[in-house]
Amino acid sequence: MNSSRQAKRLWNACSTALVDFPISDVSPIEYSTALPESVDVVIVGGGIVGISAAIYLNRLGQRVVLLEKGRIAGEQSSRNWGWIRQQGRDPDELPIMVEASHLWRELSAQTDETIGLVQGGLTYMAKDSAEFEKFAAWMPHANENGVDSRMLSRAELEKLMPEARCNWSGGIYTASDMRAEPWVAVPTLARLAVSEGVTICEGCAARGIETSAGQITAVMTENGIVKTPQVIVAGGAWSSLFLRNAGVNIPQLSVRASVVAVDGAPMTYQGGGADSKIAFRTRADGGYSLAAGEFHEFFIGPDAFRAFGKYLTQVKHDPFGTRYYPAAPKGYPDAWGTPRRWALDEQSPFERMRVLNPKPNAAKCASLVDHFSTLFPDLGPIKSKAAWAGMIDTMPDLVPVVDQVDDVSGLTIATGMSGHGFGIGPAIGRILAKMVTGQDTGYDLSRFRLSRFSDGSKMVLGPAI
Repeated sequence: MNSSRQAKRLWNACSTALVDFPISDVSPIEYSTALPESVDVVIVGGGIVGISAAIYLNRLGQRVVLLEKGRIAGEQSSRNWGWIRQQGRDPDELPIMVEASHLWRELSAQTDETIGLVQGGLTYMAKDSAEFEKFAAWMPHANENGVDSRMLSRAELEKLMPEARCNWSGGIYTASDMRAEPWVAVPTLARLAVSEGVTICEGCAARGIETSAGQITAVMTENGIVKTPQVIVAGGAWSSLFLRNAGVNIPQLSVRASVVAVDGAPMTYQGGGADSKIAFRTRADGGYSLAAGEFHEFFIGPDAFRAFGKYLTQVKHDPFGTRYYPAAPKGYPDAWGTPRRWALDEQSPFERMRVLNPKPNAAKCASLVDHFSTLFPDLGPIKSKAAWAGMIDTMPDLVPVVDQVDDVSGLTIATGMSGHGFGIGPAIGRILAKMVTGQDTGYDLSRFRLSRFSDGSKMVLGPAI
């Protein structure tokens, strides 16, 4: 079948099924609580990082309100692959991710709902000996952090995935890595947070912060003002825009990634896997979620020009892994027409677009279905069920900013998770809670400092694989 016709058929078939997967602006509002007059901490952003921070701050005795302009987990926190992986993490992220794996188990046990948490393992498959050696070079980090990753020979990989029809050179496998259903997990944790005393306000955009003598005093929202001395910005793809209006510049950009859900017969291997062409995982409903292993799409806008110099190292390292477009759709954070400055008593860009809901690349999704069918022919006919896309907030070195702003007392940033946020989110939330309350976080966070983009530091790309 003609590829364009196949892509159109896929989009038509999938567009009516999206309600079963990522959350969007048509999902019902669950939290319409009135704004409190004052709190100890305001969190801007209702994704996995914001929700986790709210839980752990509340458990430290802080009065917390979480503001979400659209829906809880409406953007990347319900659109990601659902991996909770230690494998391949940047060495500075890895110890935090090990803790996150433990926290996922604890949080799951503390809810009275299922979040689809499964220890299915994760496998990276090497296309050649050079990539196999690259995987092997990461192994000392796993050993140092007590992670059970191990190298697989070609024969061992064939035994793990007997249905696969591919000449991989071998791989790396981490049995303890997990997965969860993101569109279920994050809303479930939000309900846990509310049951413990956190206030959540959906459909309530934070327009900006107010300060006095360099100290945060309040957050202005579309529904009024909340007095507070502490603010955490965990707004994902919107963080840079929010912070710029507050006078804080970060070189954060966003890329689009598409996912397609398919049905097929069960395979022997029940975990997640990825090579240079495709990533997949088993879902709780027995189907599979597919994505491109090393492919993203980028919409060029004003921030891209401002931050271009910071991204040169990344572009040179992988010049063909991203497809470029001259402009983003109207209302996107870095669209040409999106305002960069607004008064706090006027409508902000966050109210004009409640949920960033990018259209998936139908042609790419169709090619993923074809490739998966070829890779696993024994699974029978592969039927597309749904397709979606998300905007991944990323940084020049592919590791996040988790830091407090020196020039604005009380302002903490947690953004640029670079596609790793779902899995590591609970641990980042616990770190933020400790950071905001002046306690020892337990980690050296210098890799994640904001000043690394302005103090002349050499750009070191992560994650390792």
